[in-house]
Amino acid sequence: MAIKHNNVIPNTHFHKDWQRRVRVHFDQPGRKHRRRQARLSKAAAVAPRPVDKLRPVVRCPTVKYNRRSRAGRGFTLQELKEAGIPRKLAPTIGISVDARRKNVSQESLTANVARLQEYKSRLILFPRKSGQYKKLDASAEDVAAATKAFAAAEGKVEGYTTRVSSSIPVKNITAAEAVTEISRSDLPEGEKAAYRRLREARSEARYLGAREKRAKDKAEADEAAKK
Repeated sequence: MAIKHNNVIPNTHFHKDWQRRVRVHFDQPGRKHRRRQARLSKAAAVAPRPVDKLRPVVRCPTVKYNRRSRAGRGFTLQELKEAGIPRKLAPTIGISVDARRKNVSQESLTANVARLQEYKSRLILFPRKSGQYKKLDASAEDVAAATKAFAAAEGKVEGYTTRVSSSIPVKNITAAEAVTEISRSDLPEGEKAAYRRLREARSEARYLGAREKRAKDKAEADEAAKK
């Protein structure tokens, strides 16, 4: 449709050869295969170590999501101290550390300390040099048993089975576990005249000083009258 009258020519840019700039993603199946092969190669390269690190259980931010738990950035220094793990040793044995995070509740501190202790109980620390065992290294029997088990499973273990997050997962409680139903008869009996009690408490707090002064003046006047 032709433009009539002496109008301003619109400043639009429809002169690009956009067909040469169209980007398609037909390589997604191939990229998926390459990513999987990269994960398996990484798992084989670092084996028998896991491909990820142990992370703490934290709450999601905002009121909308804070009922959910997720894996955090790293354990606090207080959590490592409670679990008996030196802060410089933790990153070397597969534990993530976040020096900026602080514990604001005893509940989260207890849960993450228990998580660290469970990890320690299942950790088999190989010596840096074969046969030279140090203080924190696992015993020779544990190292031999772990080596034998890994050799038996070699070639069968997928990359996603060598993750700490799958062996020690972050669990969320369900709605049924979070809510407990009770009958009305089990509820404590409430105050019948709650509004009146609140007003009386407010009045007592407001006139407390004046009443104490009045009582003190009366006691002094009685003492003076006795003399």
